[in-house]
Amino acid sequence: MAKSIVSAILENLRSLIMIPDEIKHKVEVALNLEEEIRKMTSHFQDILLVLKDAEMKQVKDASVRNWLKKLKDVAYDVDDVLDEWNTAKLKSQLGKEQREVQNFPLLKKIRYSISSCTSQSILYYNIASKIKGLNEQLDCITTEKDRYRFGLEKGIEEPERQITASFIDKEEVYVRRQETIILVNMLVGENSNGGGSSFRVISIVGMGGIGKTTLAQLVYNDNEVESHFDKRIWICVSNPFDEIRIAKEILEAFRGETPNLFGKDNILQQIRSHILGKKILLVLDDMWTEDATKWEQLRNSLRYCSPGSRILITTRKERVAIIMGTTTANLFPLHPLSQEECWSLLSHRAFYGRTSEECENLEDIGRKIAEKCQGLPLAAKILGGVLQFKRTGEQWQSVLDSEIWDLQGAEHDLFRPLFLSYYELPLALKQCISYCAVFPKDKILNKDELIKLWMAQDYLKGAKCKEMEIVGEEYFDKLKMHSFFQDFKKVELDSDIIECKMHDIVHDFVQLLTKTECLVLAINGFEELGVGSSCDKARHVTLICKEAVPIDPNIYCFKKLRSLLIDSSNHDTSSLSASLPKLFDQLTRLRTLNLSNSLFGNSIEELPDQIGKLVHLRYLNLKHNRKLKKLPESLCELCNLQTLNLTWCDSLQELPCGIGKLINLSHLENELTDLSLMAMPKGIGRLTNLQTLRVFVAMDGGINSKAASLGDLRSLIHLRGHLKISGLGVVWDVTEAKKAELQNKKGLRSLILDFTNGKRLKSERPLRRYDEILLKALQPPPCLEKLEIWYYSSSTIFPNWMLGLTKLQHISLGFCFHLNFLPPLGKLPSLESLYIGKMRSLKEVGVEFLKVERQEISLSSSAESSVSSIIAFPSLKHLEFSYMKEWHDWIPLTSEGKEHINIMPWLCSLTIDSCPKLSALPYYVLQNKSLEQLEISQSPILSERCRKDTGEDWLKISHIPSIIIDGLCMQANCSSVEEFGVLQLQPLHSM
Repeated sequence: MAKSIVSAILENLRSLIMIPDEIKHKVEVALNLEEEIRKMTSHFQDILLVLKDAEMKQVKDASVRNWLKKLKDVAYDVDDVLDEWNTAKLKSQLGKEQREVQNFPLLKKIRYSISSCTSQSILYYNIASKIKGLNEQLDCITTEKDRYRFGLEKGIEEPERQITASFIDKEEVYVRRQETIILVNMLVGENSNGGGSSFRVISIVGMGGIGKTTLAQLVYNDNEVESHFDKRIWICVSNPFDEIRIAKEILEAFRGETPNLFGKDNILQQIRSHILGKKILLVLDDMWTEDATKWEQLRNSLRYCSPGSRILITTRKERVAIIMGTTTANLFPLHPLSQEECWSLLSHRAFYGRTSEECENLEDIGRKIAEKCQGLPLAAKILGGVLQFKRTGEQWQSVLDSEIWDLQGAEHDLFRPLFLSYYELPLALKQCISYCAVFPKDKILNKDELIKLWMAQDYLKGAKCKEMEIVGEEYFDKLKMHSFFQDFKKVELDSDIIECKMHDIVHDFVQLLTKTECLVLAINGFEELGVGSSCDKARHVTLICKEAVPIDPNIYCFKKLRSLLIDSSNHDTSSLSASLPKLFDQLTRLRTLNLSNSLFGNSIEELPDQIGKLVHLRYLNLKHNRKLKKLPESLCELCNLQTLNLTWCDSLQELPCGIGKLINLSHLENELTDLSLMAMPKGIGRLTNLQTLRVFVAMDGGINSKAASLGDLRSLIHLRGHLKISGLGVVWDVTEAKKAELQNKKGLRSLILDFTNGKRLKSERPLRRYDEILLKALQPPPCLEKLEIWYYSSSTIFPNWMLGLTKLQHISLGFCFHLNFLPPLGKLPSLESLYIGKMRSLKEVGVEFLKVERQEISLSSSAESSVSSIIAFPSLKHLEFSYMKEWHDWIPLTSEGKEHINIMPWLCSLTIDSCPKLSALPYYVLQNKSLEQLEISQSPILSERCRKDTGEDWLKISHIPSIIIDGLCMQANCSSVEEFGVLQLQPLHSM
């Protein structure tokens, strides 16, 4: 990792000779700055040549390890000084541009120039002094280097071979098939209801990396297990055992949302009421606690479940299993894989994409490498990932002959394959995976947030002509291929990974690599650490708040911190407020600061002005600080800031006026701030690097001259992902809407157009035909995949651009109180889900909704082919109507059209909620053979027609596997309820 930092420093040093002319002479005379820079560059160039050999030798040589630590410390200090220099230059340029734009008088410009030159001379003098002092330290490090006689690096780093497809997540299913069968039978077999207790505890016991969690996942997702239990719950326990967190997660599994409850008794009582009479499977993964009292109260609450319930535990210690109540008969010791099984798992990865001849030539060496795995599946997968990128037999032989296998010590038994994999990584990837040591064990990692954290540390700058976010995606995929990440969670209707975790062994390994550099501390854990010995070395710290107490003053000793991630998930951030001014005064080298809050806790109410001192800051997370009302103008001095997360800061009344100075800002995560935010500041249009802008609050330019108008969106050409434009109900200038040029923002995939007024009132707005003109002007890009329109107040809604959105997959139309007819959406080729809700004026849904013209029907009926040539809603899978109080008719096609038009051929789920006057479903719904779920609630006429056995339409719909009427399951197979449900439209429903 030292090599990565040194390489980055050399890149920065090349630009440092460019000292501003007006102060260059003064600084050069004072300290001969240019000579010091050349000297520093020479030092780092010499060191860089030997670092590859040094990093390999440090594994076995403690003195080399110590030398690298000293080098890394100095390199970090140099990097901070260079960043201070570059920030000063950037601020100087911004000030100059601002003076030119504001057209200052000549005399004022001269005064400012003199003042600026003086302050910059002082700044550069201080920087030069720091560089000279650091050069003296480098002199000693370079001298010490020569004593180790490191070998010089030859050639260039070999690029990784690109892989065209990733591996399935359940590779071990091939080698753990027998264990899976046995364990499934223990959970659901004939004796599964036996015993006096309502549940039995079964424990998978085995060493780290042997595959306990994978086996538990295999049985948890087994079809027989899924159908046997009424409810399955998966909890990752880890260490320490936190009974309140675990209880809340169990309750969350039943309620589908985070419980806003406090006090253990209240939570346990709720659990009892939810599990009463239900047969449950509770998996407690990665148990460590040997304190039976911590488990006892939760265990007693679980006794209210139905007989046949199971608790499945994974643990490394048999003693833990026994304490948890596992009998000898229910212990499931997991043994290492056989050599043949290890080879099967390793070769599955290593031989991917190779010819049979290549595989045959490499098999003998590969089997010898597989023997090194010692029966551990994790080791086999990691080594398979290493060999995957080795093309020749000589390269495979070098893995077999590596000195890494000679490492001694218990901890190295598991780490040897990881060391091999780590040293095969390019420099940038080593930095990225090492940074993950700052997270607590079993932390769920959001991929996008992880990439932003890597960005903040400048780990993603290596690739030319590529955005850092794209580089980050590539790095993540490569680390995934090397098995550094696992337990991937994907978007429900997409293949993109959104979350992952690190295996315990991998986490232990990266913490071994970083030791005092990356720390995870409880807020009261400074005494155990021994602050004096570690504070100068620590660069990245996670501080876990478990109770409402101020930050320990010892944190101020960590003056070289680059990351401070305060984890308030178990409490809140309110107790931090008093500490923040001093925190910002002392920890001025921070590049990453996470002050995010638990969703329902008290929060920070004010961010102090001292935030402006964090000139290196790239990442600031204030998510869920729901009492935060204002951001200080000093925040706008952070010209390096890349990510600002204000999600759910729903008391925030305004953004700082100087936001336009944040020229490096790429991600403004401000979802749900429009509940309180009245406008966007005018400078938002200067943020031309913005890729993420969750919410833009529209304002008519005539109302507030300091507020941004829709036209300010024009320059934000890099916007991508999701954008919500709210407050459109107060906009009257269609010219500004056209200036926004939404159609040119090719990266947008999701767009919400919210026509509420400036006060964000959700009540019914009067009829406003101007909404129709405004909607027409807000044409989205043709690549849009999701569109939602809320509170639209015209009587028709069919802009000429709508049918051109051929990639549109999801549409939501809600609270359009004056709409008389639905738009003709049936011809959208990619539309998969459609929500229509809160339409108070709509009385019927006719054939215009299908977008079928009479001439099309005539042409189709005259054709000789018996196959329907017209398809309406060709891709629709999910359809929901809700709160349509006046809707009484869903008009079917005429008998002529029935035979020649295919309607909704792929429809999977239909939901009708609170449509009290709807009299019947059309034939193309009743006879739809693809429909798998029909749910009707608070629609009495329709409910009666579809009632089981007695309803007029029952025989027409009885083929549908899952039918739910007013919350009651009418069909035997209702397991698909969780699978389908209402998938798309949570933001609208939450209103």
